[in-house]
Amino acid sequence: MTTAATPRHTRYDAVIVGGGHNGLVAAAYLARAGRSVLVLERLDHTGGAAVSARTFPGHDARLSRYSYLVSLLPRQIVDDLGLRFATRRRRISSYTPVERGGRATGLLVDAGDPRRTGEAFARLTGSGHEFAGWQRFYEMTGRVAERIFPTLTAPLPGRARLRRLVGDDRAWEALFERPLGEVIEDTFADDLVRGVVLTDALIGTFAGAHDPSLRQNRCFLYHVIGGGTGDWDVPIGGMGALTGALEAAARAAGAEIVTGHEVTGIATDGSAAEITYRTAEGTGRTAAGHVLAGIAPHTLAALLGDTPAEPAPEGSQLKINMLLRRLPRLRDGQVDPREAFAGTFHIGESYTELERAYQDASAGRLPAALPAEIYCHSLTDPSILGPEPAARGFHTLTLFGLHTPARLFGEHGTGGHGTGEAVTAALAALDAHLAEPIMDCLAVDADGRPCLEAKSPLDLERDLAMPGGHIFHRDLAFPYDPYEDDGDGGTRWGVETDHANVLLCGAGAIRGGGVSGIPGHNAAMAVLGAPA
Repeated sequence: MTTAATPRHTRYDAVIVGGGHNGLVAAAYLARAGRSVLVLERLDHTGGAAVSARTFPGHDARLSRYSYLVSLLPRQIVDDLGLRFATRRRRISSYTPVERGGRATGLLVDAGDPRRTGEAFARLTGSGHEFAGWQRFYEMTGRVAERIFPTLTAPLPGRARLRRLVGDDRAWEALFERPLGEVIEDTFADDLVRGVVLTDALIGTFAGAHDPSLRQNRCFLYHVIGGGTGDWDVPIGGMGALTGALEAAARAAGAEIVTGHEVTGIATDGSAAEITYRTAEGTGRTAAGHVLAGIAPHTLAALLGDTPAEPAPEGSQLKINMLLRRLPRLRDGQVDPREAFAGTFHIGESYTELERAYQDASAGRLPAALPAEIYCHSLTDPSILGPEPAARGFHTLTLFGLHTPARLFGEHGTGGHGTGEAVTAALAALDAHLAEPIMDCLAVDADGRPCLEAKSPLDLERDLAMPGGHIFHRDLAFPYDPYEDDGDGGTRWGVETDHANVLLCGAGAIRGGGVSGIPGHNAAMAVLGAPA
């Protein structure tokens, strides 16, 4: 928890709106370069969605309350800022339970043992064909990741230059030009395998496999290029460990960070800006040469008095955080729950189920079988549970539901469903694969209540000021300059707005989304005039 303060000066070289992890990255880089920096944060703490919380009274477990895994954070940023922060690789990539031939079985993908994974594919599908296709497909995405990831902290390449860097016309067509559904259907035959591949295209993104807008392709691309490998790792100490390290780095460099200061307006002539804010005690104002906005572009437009360039964004996810007394037993008795939950545990995510869920949600209905991904971070990092022996045997469990757009929830949603109804549907989908109800495994808090909290898109909008609860602030964009279709690019960083001294430094920038720090780095480089 940070403490509120009052800005010490009336003018700064840069004022950063929002103390999320990207804003803190930008603050640290600018302050280390000798610029005067002020961070204005609406809440009483920094971190935005990248925070840890002791959510359940009576338990010391620190849950990554919103964001929960790390893939896109470049080692360069960690090293540049001297961050004391680490992640840990998950040995098990995923487990997907299914019923085949009247019996419970599943697909276990062991990242450390290709032979074991191949045997699991063969047991499920009856041959080695699907695993061979799996290996070819992810070898292709791995080559693309190696080439694209290093470009994310450099000036934006043009589309033509990025295609040359990829160096594989078939890969470019598969990821950048054809709807991902076509590629998946051409590559895989098994319905479950197809669904496991598609899920990475739908995290926080409401789209079908064949959406002509290619929203699903853009989401998929960012999920397979992280770190140049596509691996998704667990933050040691929880996501708040990253925020704490970033805040410490920014403060050590000389940045001022004040919490409880909500920005209410930004006026700019392109070379100087005035920022107004309010606190519990009243209102205030400060001036800046540059404004870096770690908020959604739609929110920034309102602060500037501009007409938003795009419709209001809409998030599409249900987050359920749980604390368990024990891991549940599975209907598939051939797999150890400690392995099944160690990676990504997929439920309701066959290709057919995902399409049905999308059609249900498009029609304003909660999906009949709500698809979700489940993670047990404490299997990888037991430290988040707190001191022994109180936490012995306990585990955290995070459920991330797909195809649950904001329109389905509450008084603002056309579906009129409550969060409780969605939670019931999600837990029922999980229970279908368990040998005991998940509710029987939940710990209880100090007041005797089950240790479970849920966050719909409307909750994220209220808690974190994300319009529509969109975790990426708006639809993701391909990582090239949209104004340089046939050129090499290199003149922009993907953070620019219509105002020369107002830059995006949050997830809504090109190459934003996820816990990466990339927009914060790139906005700082744009201010500092790094070579383009």
